[in-house]
Amino acid sequence: MKRRQAIHWAGVVLAAFLAGSGAMAGEPWPARELSLYVNYGAGSSTDLVGRALAQEMEKALGEPVVVQNKPGAQGTLGPGFVARQAADGYAIGILSYAPVAIAPHMMNVSYTLADFDVIAGIGRYRYGVAVRADSPYRTVQDLVDAAKRGNGVSFSATGAPNNLALLKLGELTGGQFVFVPMKSGPDAVAAVLGNHVQAVVQTPSDIMPFVQGGQLRLLASVSPVRWPEVPETSTMKEAGYDVEIDSWTGIAAPRGLAPQVRQALERATLTAVQSSAYQDQVRKLGVDPAAMDGERYRVFLETGYRDMAKALSDAGLAKASN
Repeated sequence: MKRRQAIHWAGVVLAAFLAGSGAMAGEPWPARELSLYVNYGAGSSTDLVGRALAQEMEKALGEPVVVQNKPGAQGTLGPGFVARQAADGYAIGILSYAPVAIAPHMMNVSYTLADFDVIAGIGRYRYGVAVRADSPYRTVQDLVDAAKRGNGVSFSATGAPNNLALLKLGELTGGQFVFVPMKSGPDAVAAVLGNHVQAVVQTPSDIMPFVQGGQLRLLASVSPVRWPEVPETSTMKEAGYDVEIDSWTGIAAPRGLAPQVRQALERATLTAVQSSAYQDQVRKLGVDPAAMDGERYRVFLETGYRDMAKALSDAGLAKASN
């Protein structure tokens, strides 16, 4: 009798555990709203990309996807928060290149890539080098030649990875490029417009309004692709310099999702990225609405982490322990 009671109560406890974890066979998922945690503030380009994605994911999942902002510590607080949530599929977050591949080499963070189930890549950021429209530098070669004279060329950027473009160019050519860090993209652009620096490396959303207004000139894309807004301007590689910054943003969840939940999230994310509504919105932000499945995006981040270890060390930007 006692043995039967023990077996009975063990079964009750196991069933309660499975129900609490959302792992019971046949339980519908999702059964309630999801939270999408964004690691930058409201109104930032990452936030707007996240909101565009959430709107389309809701259609695929049939449940609300509520965006919540977790900014701070150069975009690392958000991923740290997501990694600590229950692995039930109801907490997902933006997992972009910089907080995973770059930040761990420059500062202490509370997570590694192994703490996440990577769901999908949802877009590629683009970066470019621009100068004032009245600058004497009309080509990348002009910029390199100037960097080899006198005090070199000063440039503004918000930080890695975009600042690595001209630091790498200097390493390859022997030119001196002096990085002047800025808190935001608009600040970086204002610095070159005000003649405080000679060049800027930022994104289309920061640069293009001033290119279109005749105040800035785009010298080159430092991404793997040309900017569709200025298709006649070559990439840095096309200009003859082996410099390329490939930075993506994506979605991840706490490690340990049930396989069917991870698959459902991946399908919903990829469907959202392929929607015309999502693509139209993020293109306006200067983000290419490209997609990677979860495994490809995980490998991309792993490779980026290894590549950035050397790049940041060579640039003198890695933390001492590296």
